[in-house]
Amino acid sequence: MPWEKSFDEKDVIDKAMHVFWEKGYTATSISDLTTATGIQRGSLYNAFAGKQELFLQSLLKYDTEQRRVLLKQLEAIDDPLKAFSVLFDAIVQQSLEDPQKKGCFLVNTSLTLSDHDEPTQEIVSVALKEFAQFFERQIKLGQQRDQIPATVAARPTARALLALVVGMRVMGRGCFDKAALQQVAKQAMRLVS
Repeated sequence: MPWEKSFDEKDVIDKAMHVFWEKGYTATSISDLTTATGIQRGSLYNAFAGKQELFLQSLLKYDTEQRRVLLKQLEAIDDPLKAFSVLFDAIVQQSLEDPQKKGCFLVNTSLTLSDHDEPTQEIVSVALKEFAQFFERQIKLGQQRDQIPATVAARPTARALLALVVGMRVMGRGCFDKAALQQVAKQAMRLVS
């Protein structure tokens, strides 16, 4: 008799995503995943071929629903400086409202990138490159509109802004308070003014 799953795969991925996001890949056990998802070990392996595949699906879900949605919302703001301000203010606010101090799943994964397989590395690499490209496009748009000085080097500044996003996500996991995060956000805005 062929195996039939008796659960919603999307729901399992969502629940697993929250476990991986909070604990990371290495610290998450199969027991953690079966407890969180409510499915048995055998069912998990039958549906996802193991922990690594479930992690990959979880990371893709996060990237699709969090980072891509965020960038789309920021791109829709027809003012590059306003988009940057909204982004950095949101990072501060999210850090303060995160009781588990999870930070960003993509950033957390990037901190241990060499421990991951090639598909996971690719997801993180593409996500960070697209974030830097967003900054670069917005800087160039701001320069065309005389909102950002022509002396601001678009690509290096975009990478510096990305580095500040990553840094704030790490700092926001509990090492720094609201005032410190706000100072970094203000410094980010100075790079484009």
